[in-house]
Amino acid sequence: MAAALRIFFFRHGETEWSLVARHTGITDIPLTAHGQEQARKLRPWVAALAFSHVLASPLLRARATCELSGASQHPEIEPDLAEWDYGDYEGRGSRDIVKTRPGWNLFLDGCPNGESPAEVSARADRLIGRLKTMNGDIALFSHGQFGAVLGVRWIGLALVEARHFSLGPASMNILGTDPDHPEVPVIAHWNAVAGSGGQSVF
Repeated sequence: MAAALRIFFFRHGETEWSLVARHTGITDIPLTAHGQEQARKLRPWVAALAFSHVLASPLLRARATCELSGASQHPEIEPDLAEWDYGDYEGRGSRDIVKTRPGWNLFLDGCPNGESPAEVSARADRLIGRLKTMNGDIALFSHGQFGAVLGVRWIGLALVEARHFSLGPASMNILGTDPDHPEVPVIAHWNAVAGSGGQSVF
């Protein structure tokens, strides 16, 4: 019998822009020294698992987190794991954006000349469809806003609910199914940070 599917979603470590809450979509910036250390702290969790697949966003910060965590030096690059394309809002923070666009929310409004919520939701659904053809433990290395979208779409919620699912740098999150009802998708763990006392999350 095939092993039950479990998805281990890792957000990348700290970057100069994430440190100051600037939206970072397609800009390919590296991890800070602290972000590299955050990624290395994932190693005990990664070492305790045997992944059937390791997939990473094409962006450097996600690939570096994957490599430094010990998951894989050559992950499969998955374009659908890229961060939200923020378009005209790339490099800006939410507090700055709402000064000229009061009430703006990424998950409701999307970004001018970037991706809409519907487009990101469709991308997450496409990825989920692919993941459901796999089995065993799968590692994904990606980004904060896309990770929130993937989490809510995994359990069938509307994309707008992703605004309630924050992800810290180098966090680990587990998506799976209810052991007693395998047809029911669940979030088994969310936003676990290495070194925060959560070493036995799985």
